Amino acid sequence: METDLELIERYNYDEFTPNKVFPLLNFMNSPSVGQKAPDFSLWHLDGRETRLSDIWSSHLYTIVEFGSFT
Repeated sequence: METDLELIERYNYDEFTPNKVFPLLNFMNSPSVGQKAPDFSLWHLDGRETRLSDIWSSHLYTIVEFGSFT
């Protein structure tokens, strides 16, 4: 099993190429549009913890984005 540090090092690839990016993508195991996502912890910028279920229970639609656009 990969450690957190190994995962971070792989995520911080030095060039945007299919060989380095595609192994990090896991779209086949992602929930489809309209399916409920698995619940997990999230943190506010001030460090307070919440859960995805707390957010989606307060909003009709919830979009969670991970990654960066550069």
